[in-house]
Parts: sequence; structure tokens; C-alpha cells
Amino acid sequence: QVQVVESGGGLVQAGGSLRLTCQASGSIYLMNTMGWYRQVPGNERDVVATSSRGGSTYYTDPVKGRFTISRDNAKNTVSLQMNSLKPEDTAVYYCFGDQPVTGTRYWGKGTQVTVSS
Repeated sequence: QVQVVESGGGLVQAGGSLRLTCQASGSIYLMNTMGWYRQVPGNERDVVATSSRGGSTYYTDPVKGRFTISRDNAKNTVSLQMNSLKPEDTAVYYCFGDQPVTGTRYWGKGTQVTVSS
């Protein structure tokens, strides 16, 4: 049973930084794409950044130049370094990992990021 667990959320002032970390455990396979979505109440869950196991990355436009996604394939972990945070970055951030054999996308339970102005 694959489990995805996030850590590192919290409260920060605008302009500050946070680092989110996520580990996918319980899989004998290296996850395919891993990454982060975020969601605010009343809105859909939107993609923030993704990383393929080959190292290709994607960032949604609002975070380009401020957020950096990185992976440790040996540990099936993915991190999101968030700099120059803005109040509009406030959301619950969800990590996901795509299991290669079944194609199943596994989600974490989410971690709250709050940016005060």
C-alpha cells in the first residue's frame, strides 16, 4: 500500500520562504511523475509544479521564478522550495505520486500554507 506524506507547511509572512517535503512509501517502484497541487476553499485543486522521474519539470505561471521542485529518486521524495511567498499562495498543498505499474495517482492528505500580508 503506497502512502504519500507531506510535511513542512506553516505560517509565514509575505516575502518569506517555506520548504515542503513529500515521501511516497510502500512502493517497490520508483514513482513516475511526482509533484504538488494546491487548493483554496471553494476552488478546484490546481497544479503547482511537477517533476518526472527523468527530471523534466513543470511550473504553473504564478509560481515561476519563485518555487523550485526537486526530487530524490532513491527515496521517492519530492520537495518544493517556495520563496518570495505571497498571500495568494495561501492554500492547502497536496503532494502526489504516480505509481508506474498501475498508473494509480496517490495523494497525500495535504499541508496548510498560510502567507500573511
